[in-house]
Formats: sequence, structure tokens, C-alpha cells
Amino acid sequence: MAFDNLGRKVVLTLAGNRVVTNFVSNHGMKMGAKRFIAGESLEEAAIRVKELNSEGLLVTLDHVGESVSTKEEAIEAANEAMKIFDIIDQNQLNSNVSVKLTQLGLGIDPELCYENLDKIVAKAKKHNNFVRIDIEDSPVTQITIDLFKRVFETYGKEHVGLVVQSYLYRTEKDVDELGKMGASLRFVKGAYKEPKEIAFPLKKDVDSNFNKIVALHLKNGQYSAIASHDENVINETKRFAKENNISNDLFEFQMLYGIRNELQRQLLKEGYKVRVYTPYGKHWYPYFSRRVAERPANALFFAKSLFRS
Repeated sequence: MAFDNLGRKVVLTLAGNRVVTNFVSNHGMKMGAKRFIAGESLEEAAIRVKELNSEGLLVTLDHVGESVSTKEEAIEAANEAMKIFDIIDQNQLNSNVSVKLTQLGLGIDPELCYENLDKIVAKAKKHNNFVRIDIEDSPVTQITIDLFKRVFETYGKEHVGLVVQSYLYRTEKDVDELGKMGASLRFVKGAYKEPKEIAFPLKKDVDSNFNKIVALHLKNGQYSAIASHDENVINETKRFAKENNISNDLFEFQMLYGIRNELQRQLLKEGYKVRVYTPYGKHWYPYFSRRVAERPANALFFAKSLFRS
């Protein structure tokens, strides 16, 4: 566990290095990153989504990118998110959309971000679709929840939901509050570097809290998306649902594009809904670096691809 934590810190630190970022961004897709990224264009991603749908898998499309520095970039990112809904309809894809608020201008002006987010969720409603607001690092957790509540009040759980992270101490209280609102939540462990003052430092505590908050939300009768590749977590959700007579229609399992493909298909065969979080876009490296940091196997795969290149 100590090695995993050290390796994770090293990968995330390197992800902030400009030289490393430039090199991997220029050559990474050829070196194996395409296993985890559905393409650099929306058109490429749509082809991958259709393939996944043909197997019975649901999809969430995510135009990867992080903080923007100008209003124009934020508006461009919002326009891209709205374009995804048109592509989904045109290609008859079974997919919804995920967005990051820092990509929509949160760091520039929260009101600009809200305006962009409102347009995106309005577009989702027009297409009878759904937007999942991703959660980022702790400095923007509260403002993300606040903006979610604003659009939720207008559009409801049918068209907008939120992500929560089990490694934050505060999340149990957030889940209880959001559950009483009727919010649809996506549960993740968390992939950012956070201080021990606000986040569980040990994996066993993160896992325990994950199971606890999922059970809390399901008990409240609210839709839950269990986003994990950890079979212990998945089996615990299955056990809890069965023992508490919770319908399979009240939850789904979610996994990342290119990770645990066999497990995705196995869950599908068992009768569970499975959604594949499918990223695309040119600015894929920050997303990719977190995937490498999360699992040593991902780092090993990429390293082998690098040396073959």
C-alpha cells in the first residue's frame, strides 16, 4: 500500500511537469493511451460508442479537459458538450454526457460557469437526455455542489446528476443531504491528491466509506451509479441490493473505457446495467495520468507500450 501511494504521488507529480506533458501528449496515443481514450475527435468517439452499445453497454461521453483560462475557452467547451447531444441523436447512441465545471469556467467566474452549465442541461432536456456533473479536487467541491443544486432545482433528477468521492470525510453528510433532494449520484473513490486533514489516507477506509455511502443512498431509494473496478466493492453492492430487495433498476455499475473489459461483460451477462465512461478529446493527458496513478497495472501497460515504441 505504501508503494502504491508513493507511485500515485510520483505519477500525479509528473503529470504537472510541462516537458513530460508535452512528450506524452504528442506521442502517447501511439504508445498505448488509445486503450483508455476513445479518440481525439467526437466523430472517432461516436464509432466506439456504437460498438459498445452493440454489446448492450451504456455509455457516458466525456470531452476531456480541465481548467480553462479564458471566457472564450469556457464557452467553446460548453458548445462541445452541447454538440455531443446532437451527435448522440444523429447516430442513435445510448449515451449521456459528463462535464467538469472547471472546463466550463468555474475558475474564471462561477456565474459564467452556471450559465454554461444551464445551457448544457437545457440541451440535455431538449434531447430527453442526462448530464452528469463530475467532481474535482477539494477546493471546488462545495461550489460544485452549490451549482448542481441550482440546475437540479430547474431540471430535476431526470436530466442532471452529480459525482461524489468516498475518500473525503465530508461525503457521507453530502450524500445524506443530496439523497433527501432525490439526486442521482455517481460514486467514485477519488483520484486527486488530498491532505489527510480532509480525506481518508488509507485505502481500506476509502473502500469502507464507499460501501457505506452507496448503502445510504440506496436505502433512501435514490438512483446510484457505482463507479468502481474493485470486485470487492462491486460484490458488496450486489450483496446489499439482494439482501435489501433493491431492484437492479435502481443502480448501475460504471467502469472506465479500456479497463476491466471482461468484468464489464460479465456483469452485463448477470443482468446488471453497465455503463462505460468514455473520454475523448485532444487534451486527454491529465485524465490519462490519473488512470495510470490509480492502478499499477495501467502504469505497467503504458510502460510496455513506451518501450515497444
